Amino acid sequence: MDEKNRVSDISQAQSLTDMATFWDEHDTTMFEDRTYEVDMTFDLSVRRHYVAIDPALLQKLQQTAMARGLNTESLINLWLQERLSSTQV
Repeated sequence: MDEKNRVSDISQAQSLTDMATFWDEHDTTMFEDRTYEVDMTFDLSVRRHYVAIDPALLQKLQQTAMARGLNTESLINLWLQERLSSTQV
């Protein structure tokens, strides 16, 4: 197997499907000598809200964002903020 094409060192999988199959058949306790503890923190105050966007509209948003050097999420948030700032409730 090509070392740099592997998805996982333990499973030796070359795809996510192969890795899933491996972990369906194995337990992490079988590999305790090959794992290590990792410090991890989560900011539970950060929340994301997902909104369905028409695929054709999303494509236009992505193209516009790319042309402006922004990611799509930033462009959408910028435009929503501008719109809400100019709207009287």
